[in-house]
This record gives sequence, C-alpha cells and structure tokens, in this order.
Amino acid sequence: MLNSRSKTLNEVDPEIARIVENEAARQEKSLEMIASENFVSSAVMKASGSVLTNKYAEGYPGHRWYEGCENVDDVEALAIARGKELFGAEHLNVQPHSGSQANEAVYLAILEPGDTILAMKLSHGGHLTHGHPKNISGRFFNIISYGVNKDTELIDYDQIEQLAAKHNPKLIVAGASSYPRVIDFERLRAIANKAEAYLMVDMAHFAGLVAGKAYPSPIPHADFVTATTHKTLRGPRGGLVFCKKEFSSAVDMAVFPGSQGGPCMHTIAAKAVCFKEAMSDDFREYASNIVKNCRRLADELKDRGWRLVSGGTDTHLLLIDLSPKNLTGKKAANLLQSIGITTNKNLIPFDEKSPLLTSGLRLGTPALTTRGMGKQEMEIIADLISDTLLNKENTGVLNRARRSVVDLCRKFPLYGFEKQSK
Repeated sequence: MLNSRSKTLNEVDPEIARIVENEAARQEKSLEMIASENFVSSAVMKASGSVLTNKYAEGYPGHRWYEGCENVDDVEALAIARGKELFGAEHLNVQPHSGSQANEAVYLAILEPGDTILAMKLSHGGHLTHGHPKNISGRFFNIISYGVNKDTELIDYDQIEQLAAKHNPKLIVAGASSYPRVIDFERLRAIANKAEAYLMVDMAHFAGLVAGKAYPSPIPHADFVTATTHKTLRGPRGGLVFCKKEFSSAVDMAVFPGSQGGPCMHTIAAKAVCFKEAMSDDFREYASNIVKNCRRLADELKDRGWRLVSGGTDTHLLLIDLSPKNLTGKKAANLLQSIGITTNKNLIPFDEKSPLLTSGLRLGTPALTTRGMGKQEMEIIADLISDTLLNKENTGVLNRARRSVVDLCRKFPLYGFEKQSK
C-alpha cells in the first residue's frame, strides 16, 4: 500500500509544497501582463487535478486500447461536443497536449517532408512552429515567410498573394503570437484558393476572443484551425485541432497514433469545463473587456509618449517599440519585474536588436481582466509602466510603483492565497 496516498503535499514533499506556495504568492501579488498567460477558475483546477489523471486511454471514445474507459469516454465526448458547439466547428480533436503539438498534427496529416509552407515570420509576430529553423516545422518543411508592411506594420496581404503564386505552397499558415491586429481570414482564404493550397489558422492567442465574439472566427474560412486552451480561453494548458469533416480521419490519426500516445484525461476534463464556462454571457463580457482594456492601455501609453507597433491594437495584446527611448526589451521587462509587473521582451518587425535583447516589449490584458480590472486600472498601470521605464535609476519612484502594484493586487484578489496561508 502506498503510505503517502492520503497525505498532503506538504507532508509528502515540503520542498515542492513550499515552491507551489511561493508561486501562488507571486501570482497573487503581481500584475500578470504576459499576453499568453491567464488564471483558470477553481472548477478548471479541480478537474485538472482530479482522479482522471490515473487513467490511461490511448485511442478515442468507444475505440480504446485499454479497458475501464467508460467514464473518460464520456469526458472526451462531452469536451468534443461542447468545443464544436462553442466554435461552430465540423470536427474537433481535444487530445493535443499543446498548441505546438496541435500544429504538428496538422502538418503530419496533410504534408510530406519537403513540402512548402507559407507562414508568418517569427520576428514579425509568427510562432516557432510556423517555420523556425530549430523547430520541427523548419527542419522538415520548406518554409517561405511573409511579414508586415514596413510603413503600416500590418500584414502585407499583397506580398502573401505574390509569394503564394511564386512558390506554390501546399499550406498557408496564419495566426501569430505577437500581432496586435485582426487578421483578414476571408482574404487569406481567397489567396489559398487561388494557389490551390490548404489554409491553417493558429488561433492559440485569440481563441477566447473568438469564443466570446470579440474577434472574427477563422473556422468558416480555414481547412484547419489550431488553438490552445490556456491563453484567452482561460482553460488548462493544452491544445486543440478543429478541421473540416473531410479531414477528420487524417487529423485524428496524426494525433494518435501519429504524434502522441495516451491523452491526459484530467486535462481534457478541464478543457470541457472551460468550454462550458466560455458559453456563458459572463465570458462574452469578459472577452469584450479584454479588448476594451487593451485599447485603453494602448491609448494611455501613446498619450505618455510611447510608440506602439502598428499604432495600437484590436486584440488582447500590444507591442511597445522601445528604441526611441534607448531601452531594450530585456531591460524593460527586468525593470517592470522588479516592481511586480510581469511582461516579456519581444522582437518587433524589422528589429535591429538580437532576440536576446529585442527592441520591443509585449503586454497583454487577459489576466488583468480576469482579476476584474477595467479602464481606470489601465490608466494607473500605464502610469506605473511609464514612470518605471523612464525613472530606472530613481529608487523613490520604483518603491512607490511597487507599493502601487501591491495595492492594486489587494483590491482585485485572485484566489485568496494570502488569506489561506495566514
């Protein structure tokens, strides 16, 4: 018998328990502004930490390689049904462990090594899995990159059309991890049709905005749509693949047995919970508020003299060009971390600095909005960011900013970790 089965984490492993408590305190006392991060509900956490973690379930509902899967079959079937209803999709695979593995599954389903993919440059807002040379996408496929117009910093659709005509890609990939504007999926569909290419949209960042009707849906236009559940969708860490019905068998085979073994059934249960939450009016209001908050933050930062890539945002994120202020993204992120605001350095289009330094800083509002913050708080946060970055040697300013961050966090508590620990 496992003696530790009924013991608490602190009793079994006080070192890990201490680290978990430290992370809980960090989340409670910081302003989380990394655009790809969020805070899940207690219900999602409970499902994610449930006894479903004990069950192996290779295969799909009704067709498993192990016995005893009747309950997890119900879980996965429910997750699929809810996800299809939420997004209006013909087919959904909920098993990918991450967005990267979701993208990999699509590549495996329809491409052969050496096939040509037309995708967005990482430095212009794309993702590692869209063709970075160190990633499997860049190693196994011929990647042609498109980007943004240098003057407008908006996606250059004319360039995409010209590149598609010249290189005859088998797949065109859209979606980004640091592009602050709405993507024209209808135009991309027309380009893909003309080139006789498949169209895949990676909506990992804005899936929650799509679910909440705050961003146009790519599903009517794309052959394949991939997503993560842990960003704006506010669910557990995991991936999804949506596709037209004609590709369902190929996608399912590419996930299992093509690229994964047993799915994480506890995570799939948590995905089902987050889908249910996303069907509510409250979630739709939340998604709308994410965008409203980001636009207000963008306006406030511009009023304080900061240049934003593309001039602003339509989404949950924005990019500050720090080069006019003679700052690097690395320095800015470290300064803000010192007062309790968590962000990340980020390349901007046509960046002259290295990826380790960058000229940009990426900010997002999903986690702040989850805490209940609104336009008034965006004004305060814009002041904190600007004051900190412009007074990096002024200890008095930094100390005041740090106190202001703590006050904001207390006003908008997260899970009440501080109270629980007292």
